[in-house]
Order: sequence, then structure tokens, then C-alpha cells
Amino acid sequence: MDDKDRQIIAALQADGRLSNQELSERVNLSPSPCLRRLRMLEESQVIRGYTAIIDEEAYGLPITAFVRVRLQRHSAEGVKDFEAAIQTIDAILDCYVMTGSDDYLLRVVVESLKDYEQFVRSRLHRIAGIASIDTSFAYGVVKRAAVFPKIRSK
Repeated sequence: MDDKDRQIIAALQADGRLSNQELSERVNLSPSPCLRRLRMLEESQVIRGYTAIIDEEAYGLPITAFVRVRLQRHSAEGVKDFEAAIQTIDAILDCYVMTGSDDYLLRVVVESLKDYEQFVRSRLHRIAGIASIDTSFAYGVVKRAAVFPKIRSK
């Protein structure tokens, strides 16, 4: 991946609805080479897909919870089972494997605090092997970026 590929990615992160013509103009390439690079980025899974960024509150999911999970045991089977269970829960938008005292950090969106309680009781508590669950609720967003920072060329 070179600087031109990163320019294509940054332009698409800022506006995923750009036509190839608009994209090629923004990155200073002719349309054919731009499309060729774009297809290569898609085929190599650097670009994994395209999506719309939606306001959670306007959509009807105003509660964002960050949930720290610690597992009882870290056996390969226990980790595999936990991660497979997490994949099936739509309310969990992100799941990160963490260093430190907690094993995972989840970003969860729900309609209300009552729905969060139900989520914990009916979904998280049913996953075997969880030692602890610790939750923090976001009451505002200061920054949410969709465009990666620039990196220095090597």
C-alpha cells in the first residue's frame, strides 16, 4: 500500500458515496488507474465494505454502554465459545480483546436502561465463563472520527 492508496481510502472514509470520477479527481489520478487501485483494495480486503454512519439516538438507540468483561478461564475453548456468543448479539456493535485486568471491551447500544438490564440478564449472563462484567455509560460524544490519521511514508 502506498500514499496514493491511502489517499483513496481517506477520500472514501470521508465520503463513501463518491463516484469513481469524483474519487479520481480528489486523488489526482485518471479514472481507469483509480478504479484499478480501488478494485485491488477491495479484493485484498483492505476495503471491507461500505456503510452509512447513523446517529444512534435519532435511530432510537440513545444509550451507549462500554462493557468490560473478564473471563474466568482463558482456555482456547472458553475464549472461542465467548467470542462466538458475542458474534450473535446485535446490540454489541464492537468487541475488542484487551490488555490489562479486563479481557474484552464491548460497545453496546440499547433503547433504555431497562433494555440494558434485560440485555445483561438475558444475553451476557447466559454466556458461560464470564467472571465479571463492569459497565460505564456514555452521556455524550466529544469526538468520533471516520477517517484514519495520516501516517508517515516509509
